Amino acid sequence: MQPVDYTTLIASCYELQTKWLPARLEQVYQRDRFTIAIALRTVKKRGWLDICWHPQAARICMSHPPPPSPDTFTFSQQLRHQLGGLALIAIAQVSPWERVIDFRFAKRPGEAPLWHLYVEVMTKYSNVILTTSDNLIVTCAHQVNSQQSTVRQIQTAQPYELPPSLTNSIPSWQETQQRWQERISLIPGVLWRNLIKNYRGLSKALVQGMIKASGLNPQIFTDDLNVDDWQQFFQVWQEWLKALDESSFHPGWTTTGYTVMGWESIESVETVQELLNGYYTQQLNQQNFSQLYHQISQKVQSIIAKLQLKADTFAKRLEQSDGADLLRSQADLLMANLQEWQVGMKAIALPEFETGEPVVLKLEPEKNAVQNAQSLYKKHQKLKRSRIAVEPLLAEVQGEIDYLEQVEAFLSQLNTYRSPEDLRTLEEIRDELIQQGYLNAPEHYHSDHRKDTEFYRYQTPSGFELLVGRNNRQNDLLTFRVAGDYDLWFHTQEIPGSHVLLRLDAGAVPEEVDLQFVADISAFYSRARQSEIVPVIYTQPKFVYKPKGAKPGMVVYKQEQVLWGKPKNVEIHTT
Repeated sequence: MQPVDYTTLIASCYELQTKWLPARLEQVYQRDRFTIAIALRTVKKRGWLDICWHPQAARICMSHPPPPSPDTFTFSQQLRHQLGGLALIAIAQVSPWERVIDFRFAKRPGEAPLWHLYVEVMTKYSNVILTTSDNLIVTCAHQVNSQQSTVRQIQTAQPYELPPSLTNSIPSWQETQQRWQERISLIPGVLWRNLIKNYRGLSKALVQGMIKASGLNPQIFTDDLNVDDWQQFFQVWQEWLKALDESSFHPGWTTTGYTVMGWESIESVETVQELLNGYYTQQLNQQNFSQLYHQISQKVQSIIAKLQLKADTFAKRLEQSDGADLLRSQADLLMANLQEWQVGMKAIALPEFETGEPVVLKLEPEKNAVQNAQSLYKKHQKLKRSRIAVEPLLAEVQGEIDYLEQVEAFLSQLNTYRSPEDLRTLEEIRDELIQQGYLNAPEHYHSDHRKDTEFYRYQTPSGFELLVGRNNRQNDLLTFRVAGDYDLWFHTQEIPGSHVLLRLDAGAVPEEVDLQFVADISAFYSRARQSEIVPVIYTQPKFVYKPKGAKPGMVVYKQEQVLWGKPKNVEIHTT
């Protein structure tokens, strides 16, 4: 992930200074462990400013409004209490060439600041610190004690101190090309590394973009540059310094990330705010998606494995109980032939009641015939009771396995992040598993379904609308809330997968090609996606029922018809 460097930070703050000052602070909301959103209102507009101290994505930029869910973080509550209703009067650097920004708050514009909110954008050392007007720390995103750092502690009620200054040289207009070149090439090495080692305010992305803009290889060594190369590179270096001096930036996307200098840009962006918000939202969503997907997948697989062991144990006990009736018939046979028993017998051969074929019964020699028969009756009753007890337990375990295999089928469709919808779908699956007791709720967890994900949507060859559930919650919603009297409901036969709804108006009759299309889609969004051909049933929604106490997405149906879906015929073009 590309970190916010000095140039990007200055570009973002310049836009904020010109477009959002002065502004009144109306609200503070903490989105997650690393991000607060501040609602700012100017004379003409209102927006949300994100201040983030994420170790990989620390940034300052305007963003989208936060979700309408409760904020349970202490840090945001403290900021809200101290800064609520005050005016943001300045956004300033605390020191040249340092990535520390001072947000100053006062009762109204033109007055002396009452509070300072220092934002330190320094990758893993990033922090946000609120101080009084005389720089005493009131609260911070995270405190640093003497055990964590012997260089600089950040504790409440202590004076705020700036981070230790870097020892590298400061880029300057006054520096000649000869001095600049000597400094970089004093110790031969890779050009971009030597630049970062010798000057402040540089990042790998910025320097490599600068080198490419000069027409050079980013991995070129200082010894390999000729006079013309040095001259061209120095001109680009001067362009960078000029852009910083004049606050002239050109935000845009590159093949590997973004730039605020216009170098390697493949698509320009109107503002730095839009650029940063878009890039880091995408990157963090993808990161969160991967982490959450791994967590849920591992947990579901682990639970299924444990349940399968339990189911196998119950199945074996049922197999053993299958001999209960045989034991009873043997006891009856022995009781009917008591005269055949003799003292000390270890086995006895008796004719079977119906066929007359001899049956050999094992006996306990210390017991008489009646006692042996009673022992067989007792074993019969024990096995019978065992079956009565085990059958519902096995059914319950099998129901859990079926449900989790359904969840697993949805996870298999979400193995790659493509859009924010994918992350929201995965979060809904997590919420469902928490509600069902399979996952523990994380710290500061809250479930909010006011912004639900959208179904997958298709059109059949004849133009009928097709809706596909993305998870169990959507399956239930699709089948029992959305489905109309004239629609058709599809699902793979006895295979975990999505509920699929073909929307039909009164009197509309789908063609054979439409039904085949829906069958293919149903097969594709199931656990049998890799199969050549998959049985798919369809029926009217009124014939689909949810058993009492059934888990999300689990239904029974009747009056179904069968089609054969071919998942490999499906081309994914969601609308």
